[in-house]
Amino acid sequence: MIIQDSHIVLIGATGGIGQAAALELARRGARLTLVSRHFDALLQLKSTLNKPLMHDLIAIDITTKEGLTRLADHMSAHGKADALINNAGGNHFSMLNHKHVEEIHHDIQLNLVAPMLISQAALGWLNQPGVILNIGSTFGSIGYPGYTSYCAAKAGLHRFTEALDRELHTTGIRALYLAPRATETSLNSSAVSDMNRELGNKTDSPTVVAEHIVMMLEQEISAKWIGWPEKLFARINQIFPSVVSSAIRKQHSTIQNFINRASH
Repeated sequence: MIIQDSHIVLIGATGGIGQAAALELARRGARLTLVSRHFDALLQLKSTLNKPLMHDLIAIDITTKEGLTRLADHMSAHGKADALINNAGGNHFSMLNHKHVEEIHHDIQLNLVAPMLISQAALGWLNQPGVILNIGSTFGSIGYPGYTSYCAAKAGLHRFTEALDRELHTTGIRALYLAPRATETSLNSSAVSDMNRELGNKTDSPTVVAEHIVMMLEQEISAKWIGWPEKLFARINQIFPSVVSSAIRKQHSTIQNFINRASH
């Protein structure tokens, strides 16, 4: 797709990746509908964008029926869009036996069910051709201790996106999947950031992920994993999962120590 003069709906706009993506897309001439739970943060973000008056804001909770209805009503009133970016996400770094039931439900609702429902609704307000870009995670391809429900949700999002792209083959709408590795955002607690440093896990800035988002939209790449060696591990895990399991087992005591720290 051509970003210049396009209309793009960005879900999860006020997070680290969302803000970086909004800045880059606006700089390239896109008109944005920015979606987040936090209205004050949306106002602040809008003020930093190129041509701020051309962008729309909608403050909703996408995990609720009321929020999804408001989004649908907003899009009906403001015309069709050329692309949807499902970027909202979150996780709870904890062993499964310590997770509250509500946390598990929230992980699945936010990271999988909400993007599915928004994508379904978007089929009524996306132009043809159009693009749905779902932001997943390397953890959608590599099951990792402390992230059981998050891994499950992002794995589901990958397969949902793949199936939807094939389903929409004759419509002109593409469904694409981008899987960042660890990213330097407030989504990660200090314990997670420290664990990544101790284990030597590389992280990317939100700006790097935003550049990949632009590339995905412009080139309409079906699926892409960011970072080396994470993208290699994701591929190996599909073919030789025991190799990845062996590597993660060597990290287990360190991971457990940081999970314990995060829970206190």
